[in-house]
Amino acid sequence: MSPEGLTLIGPAGLAALEDAGWRADSIGGLTLGADPIAYAMAYASAKSSRPLRAFTVRKEAKAHGAGKLIEGPFQAGDRVVVIEDTVTTGNSARTAAAAVRAAGGDVIGVLALVDREEGGREALAAEGLDVVALATASEIVAAMDAGAASPQ
Repeated sequence: MSPEGLTLIGPAGLAALEDAGWRADSIGGLTLGADPIAYAMAYASAKSSRPLRAFTVRKEAKAHGAGKLIEGPFQAGDRVVVIEDTVTTGNSARTAAAAVRAAGGDVIGVLALVDREEGGREALAAEGLDVVALATASEIVAAMDAGAASPQ
């Protein structure tokens, strides 16, 4: 992710958590899509009254070393917001939430950069996971169309 992207997404993600009323201890999701978003948010939270710890959920546990599925400063008992770059089917968020729960975390919601509006939000809601997205696919397309229509 570019430096500009990090400086925009970190504070925007924190504001979305605040707006949702989610008081998380840590944030993270399935590698690789969630990683830059979670780390940008953790960095942006560093000087706040509620700094967030960011972690990564592996797609499968390493066969060597500690063999952990979750890497980083996640702790059992944490209130967690699962991070997603895009929600399409909801499978990545579901996988990350299952790993967090298995490790003793309490998943309080899912924060996505983009909801692609292909049923993922509804699938996650059916499992009791609230989803907040910074943007939807239709909002992005509308903004692109408006930009293309405006005179230069």
